[in-house]
Amino acid sequence: MALTRDRKSDLSDPRVRRTQAALQRTLIDLVQDGDLSRISVADVAERAGVSRSTFYDHYRDVHELAEAACTTMIDDLIEAIPDPGVRDVPDTAPDTLLTFFSHLDEHAGLYRSVLGPQGSARVINHVRRHATVAAYVGARRAATGDDAPTDYTAQTPHDVPAAFTAGALIGVATDWLQHGCPRSPAEMAALTRPLLMAVYRGDGHPEA
Repeated sequence: MALTRDRKSDLSDPRVRRTQAALQRTLIDLVQDGDLSRISVADVAERAGVSRSTFYDHYRDVHELAEAACTTMIDDLIEAIPDPGVRDVPDTAPDTLLTFFSHLDEHAGLYRSVLGPQGSARVINHVRRHATVAAYVGARRAATGDDAPTDYTAQTPHDVPAAFTAGALIGVATDWLQHGCPRSPAEMAALTRPLLMAVYRGDGHPEA
């Protein structure tokens, strides 16, 4: 297993990057047609054209691969979550929400698998943590004007509005996905916006 950890950490090796990218693309393709829980290491390795031992040189299991495959997509997704404190440019919120739900819709099979009841707890935690940071930083950015890039690895204080916003948005998105996306992304954006805006009023805190 030491070999696995060493090779995974050597991202400067182009062969490692190519193999990991191939495995991640393969998993994303497989998830479009089936549940994550039903995909095996053998399935991924065979489709990617590598041996099982090569798979284990990079990942412990399919869930760890799923976490790696989803990280970039999830970070792009979280970037689309609206800053809850923005008040002066209300027209940007619907567009941002539309981007958020359009992203989910485009990769519905993947997100349905990793965020659903049979999905990956590690991926779900990754989404929730990043969404909470995004909501917290968004509120502070609106209040202070600080436009520094969001550091999703930073520790944030316990912030109830941020946690509530993140949990509510992820909960709505997950429910929509599990029901087969019965409404369009535009409809979801229109329905969700007033609910999110109700959390933040005035100075970015819940309305009394």
